Amino acid sequence: MSSVAPNDPAAARGISRRTQSDVYRAGISGARPAVPVLPAALESAAAKAMSAEAYAYVAGGAGSGATMAQNRAAFARWQVWPRPLRDVSSRDLSVDFLGRARPSPLLLAPLGVMEMVHPEADLAVARAAAAMGVPCTLSNQASFPMERIAQSAPGAPRLFQLYWSSSDELNASLLARAEASGCEAVVITLDTHLLGWRTQDLDLAFLPFTRGMGIAQYTSDPVFQQLVRERAAGASGEPSKVRVTAKTIAAGVSIARSGAAVTGSRSLRGNLRSPLPRTAVETFLDVFSTPALTWGDLTRAREWTSLPIILKGIVHPDDAERAVDAGADGIWISNHGGRQIDRSVATLDVLPEIAERVAGRTPIVFDSGVRSGADAAVALALGATTVALGRPVAYGLAVAGEEGVREVIRNVLAELDITLGLAGLTAVRDLSRDVLRAA
Repeated sequence: MSSVAPNDPAAARGISRRTQSDVYRAGISGARPAVPVLPAALESAAAKAMSAEAYAYVAGGAGSGATMAQNRAAFARWQVWPRPLRDVSSRDLSVDFLGRARPSPLLLAPLGVMEMVHPEADLAVARAAAAMGVPCTLSNQASFPMERIAQSAPGAPRLFQLYWSSSDELNASLLARAEASGCEAVVITLDTHLLGWRTQDLDLAFLPFTRGMGIAQYTSDPVFQQLVRERAAGASGEPSKVRVTAKTIAAGVSIARSGAAVTGSRSLRGNLRSPLPRTAVETFLDVFSTPALTWGDLTRAREWTSLPIILKGIVHPDDAERAVDAGADGIWISNHGGRQIDRSVATLDVLPEIAERVAGRTPIVFDSGVRSGADAAVALALGATTVALGRPVAYGLAVAGEEGVREVIRNVLAELDITLGLAGLTAVRDLSRDVLRAA
């Protein structure tokens, strides 16, 4: 399949024509897309490809799942109003974001613990994003260190997501590494200072971090490694007893592998015997986040990095305005895909009011509930500057690895391009409320 050249504003023009032509011509010889095009079918295929624990972690939400349902229902409350008999033969998906021209308004949301989905995890996602010219947001809970992810897609646009740790020294170190790794901005996630009540994970009694998964940014960090050594040196008494089962052994192996960066050893047997991998997991669980984080604390981020700072997890117009007044370089409207609070407000429902308050003063990134190019068009028409794609990327990765991620991105961009043209428009920047009708 054809791809879009990175950072080329003209590259996304005509993507829908190339995409459909490629698919239909390949179909003559019996070839089919690597991943299902229909979003529901994509999720279904991913569920079959993933373990029960992986699917619960990726697809699950908080509580009863009401927030996830409302995120989707909010899109159903808007309709695109087509306008024919206009020359739409040339269309332009490009936008300006963080001072640079981008081929499209799409970026990839941070995805944690992708090793549960595919062994190449963040490396495959980063390469696919680079091939499609879409900025990728590196997760703080990645399965590979940010330096290795950057090496997998050199020169590609990327951002780094920070979960604000209880250790300021660790926060500063992570941001310094992000800047050195070529990240264009820092995305500080604000809505995970407490872990949401995630019923699917609780039913399986499974949290990947307790198995040493999704903590590669930490175990590769010199400050975190020092915290682990200090904790290990201060430990006393016998280790807690656990019942030995096949799952216990598997968890021990997973923890030992993840702790190799802390021990400095490649020997699985040695790491199984060392207390450091388990200590690394316990240290992570202690420092991961802080419920004491306030607006005043955020000012310290300016001391730790010169990169633009985007605040993620904004869903209230007052918080959006306060973020802009505090000097944030962007706001990211998100309810964590419905993973944090059950019965939270749907992000699309608050997007118009937030845009009315801050549009023109700062870029607005939007996520939660986006599954298609038509969804992206609605969000852009309601005031988003860029739209972030989350779960569909993980599903594409589960079904077909890097190729699956490329096709998911390609499909969303192609449908956005088609929606734009069928609405009678030739540029993403022309999307507005006039294109929509309340259902």
